[in-house]
Amino acid sequence: MANSFPSSGGASRPGQYQRRVNNDPFANIRRNHRIKVPQIRVISPEGTQLGILATDKALQLAVQYGLDLVEVAPNAQPPVCRIMDFGKYVYEEQKKHSHVKATASKIKEIEFSARIADGDFLTKLRHAEEFLDHGNKVKLRLKFRGREMAHTEIGFGVIQKALAGLENMGHPDNEPKLLGKQINVMLTPLPINKRKPKLHVREENQDMGEDNAE
Repeated sequence: MANSFPSSGGASRPGQYQRRVNNDPFANIRRNHRIKVPQIRVISPEGTQLGILATDKALQLAVQYGLDLVEVAPNAQPPVCRIMDFGKYVYEEQKKHSHVKATASKIKEIEFSARIADGDFLTKLRHAEEFLDHGNKVKLRLKFRGREMAHTEIGFGVIQKALAGLENMGHPDNEPKLLGKQINVMLTPLPINKRKPKLHVREENQDMGEDNAE
């Protein structure tokens, strides 16, 4: 008589044996006993070249320091390894990349033209104030069109006027620069207790936050 019960094999659980994907960017960095080559070039925690050592001797040296032996140049002959705190290295790299990502996401852009009307200019200035007041970096960009390139001083005048109008909200990271057919300058917001918007109307809770900061 045939068995009517379902098989207990793996086929009854789809996905049970699916391969897991390791998204850890540091997982492939060999360290300590995962370094299998017989000899390596070793760098001390201070960055000093210690020369080519037997791998087991380099591991003993790392233990003496209370640190890890980490492969930093696997394709070199022999591979280059450094004695370091691997956990601290991972933390610093993650912190660095998260800071870059956060900074990039907070950059706002305001575009002007050399012949911008007064009303449009004030509207763009108000938007820039709002962005700066929320802690965003703001990039001012002015694009020249056609024959306007013959009078770049007009464009620089517009940008300087905008910087003057935003001096109570942010400060330029550097002088405005002409790159190709456009002028660019980046502004960093002032500390929150020093921001004094002229056009942007703050929300009530934002005013309270500034009062507390002062």
